[in-house]
Amino acid sequence: IMERKIRAKIDRKEVMLAKLRKSCSCTPRKLKNFIMDFLPVLRWLPKYQCKEYIWGDIMSGLVIGIILVPQAIAYSLLAGLKPIYSLYTSFFANIIYFLMGTSRHVSVGIFSLISLMVGQVVDRELLLAGFDLNDDAPPALGDGSPQNDSQSNTTAFNLTLAGMNTECGKECYAIGIATALTFVAGVYQVLMGIFRLGFVSMYLSESVLDGFATGASLTILTAQVKYLIGIKIPRSQGHGMLVITWINIFRNISQANLCDVITSAICIVVLVTAKELGDRYKNKLKFPLPTELVVIVVATLVSHYGKLNEVYASSVSGAIPTGFISPKVPHFNLMLRVALDALPLAIVSFVFTVSLSEMCAKKYAYTIRANQEMFAVGFCNIIPSFFHSFATSAALAKTLVKTSTGCQTQVSGVISAMVVLLVLLFLAPLFYSLQKCVLACIIIVSLRGALRKFRDVPARYHVNKVDTLVWVVTMFASALISTEVGLLVGIVFSMLCIIVRTQRPRAALLGQIQDTSFYEDDLEYENLSSVPKVKIFRFEAPLYYANRNYFLKSLYRLTNLDPNLETARRKKYEKKEKQHLRDCTTANGLGIGETALQLVPKQIDFQVLVVDCSSISFLDTTGVNTLKEILKDYKDLNISVLLACCNPSVIDSLKRGDYFRREFGSMQEKVY
Repeated sequence: IMERKIRAKIDRKEVMLAKLRKSCSCTPRKLKNFIMDFLPVLRWLPKYQCKEYIWGDIMSGLVIGIILVPQAIAYSLLAGLKPIYSLYTSFFANIIYFLMGTSRHVSVGIFSLISLMVGQVVDRELLLAGFDLNDDAPPALGDGSPQNDSQSNTTAFNLTLAGMNTECGKECYAIGIATALTFVAGVYQVLMGIFRLGFVSMYLSESVLDGFATGASLTILTAQVKYLIGIKIPRSQGHGMLVITWINIFRNISQANLCDVITSAICIVVLVTAKELGDRYKNKLKFPLPTELVVIVVATLVSHYGKLNEVYASSVSGAIPTGFISPKVPHFNLMLRVALDALPLAIVSFVFTVSLSEMCAKKYAYTIRANQEMFAVGFCNIIPSFFHSFATSAALAKTLVKTSTGCQTQVSGVISAMVVLLVLLFLAPLFYSLQKCVLACIIIVSLRGALRKFRDVPARYHVNKVDTLVWVVTMFASALISTEVGLLVGIVFSMLCIIVRTQRPRAALLGQIQDTSFYEDDLEYENLSSVPKVKIFRFEAPLYYANRNYFLKSLYRLTNLDPNLETARRKKYEKKEKQHLRDCTTANGLGIGETALQLVPKQIDFQVLVVDCSSISFLDTTGVNTLKEILKDYKDLNISVLLACCNPSVIDSLKRGDYFRREFGSMQEKVY
């Protein structure tokens, strides 16, 4: 006999007041711990083992910095912004995460999916403001160039509505939208950290994230095709962007720039070959080949001295200024326009950062604080938004490179930031002649990992069909509708799958394993023996309002007995029997036994029903009432109902639901 422990009553009001007093009190020690927790660098930097760590950090920092520069310039195409803003983003993100991050290895900075999400919002707002989305279109206002009245009026009107200066041109308005979006996303992340809402990331399953990344990769690939072949088509907006873009590409394929096509083909062959060789011989190489940097340097030299822009009209990056632009507060009115768009951006950025941080922490045996990671990535968005930067996140590819090149701490992030700073201050103008098709090639080749997920579909389907369906739905929704809608569809669909699986779970009758006291599903295993006069029923899910009917249907089907129908049948035949006896006038009529035999042909082959509750994790009010209902219904047929293997939560629910009433029997008689 097991007796439950008597729990001491807790005064929740007193507990809350005690916690409130503790959290509101301020002592020197508490203030010190708060600062140390908020800036983890103050804890680990004084303990930095210079001789052991410095060379690995310098090497990984230099390699990441060399990779970061061409990627930052390339991803500016995705964000619809000038390359200088991507460099700002990469610089500030590395510095801030160095101060606030708890992961030693994760690489935070510009990320393709985040850049795409930012670019979609920027393009939409530019279109609503009346700007031309064509990359080569002249600035709308403020550059002294003549503009037609209709375009000027439209743009000025929209800018005035947004609370912006009417002399702000297309580039100024685009970075204004990006910084406002980034600031709001950072505020969301900090608020989520304050209110400890990190659990939101649990609803983004691996299948949802993989499907979202693959679908977004298809969108990124589609957006870069026009640069690959050098055609000028408008940047599509809204739902169905992928389909519309491909239609426009095929309509304008005859206008392809031969110079860009040849350059793109050469760059893709070189980049893919180098990546494949790097993957094959990665154990022999001390650090990854800086293929992107080599391609950019060579392509820039060829474009400059071959005058590809002047002779063949090949589209180039243009002037990239040096130094830093004066800080500017993001516009509040623009924040209101993008507040809703910032929410999925904040969640995706946080989820990718925390998942990569946990992966690295598990691999190298240390711990991270997910809540502090929320603060870190939040301030990686808030502070840089004042310095003309856009949203950031941890990036898988750069994180893997960082760990493979000897990274020990986030000092490597500072080294990477110094490399970016060198480009910002001195080397940026050298990229003037760099063709945009080269940047597009770098982006497309970087998508190899996400696009390779298509090869994993058969294996994924073999492991779990439902997860594969979630991946497919999320991928198609992200690619064919939009990235934000695709993410929402993936989350909702995956939750619906869970609900459906609990609504129609597996139910079985159990048989006894020979010569043991264990029982299993008699449909799944051979040589199980049934217990005479006993049916053992197992329901493999919580019993709640959504699956109540399925529980009853399964029970009646497997036991081959619906107590309500059987009770109604017996009452009907009893009534007929009485009527028959009343009308019977002769002594040689049917006897009572013969009448019962004829009118009640159904014989019940069990006297006890055991409900195996080992798989029932909880009961709601409907679940308790359902068990009370079958207890009463089977009792009317002289069949006992017993419960086995109930966990404490189920027993407490039964007690609160008055399941152990006197007429039904005590708990000792009903629960085993």
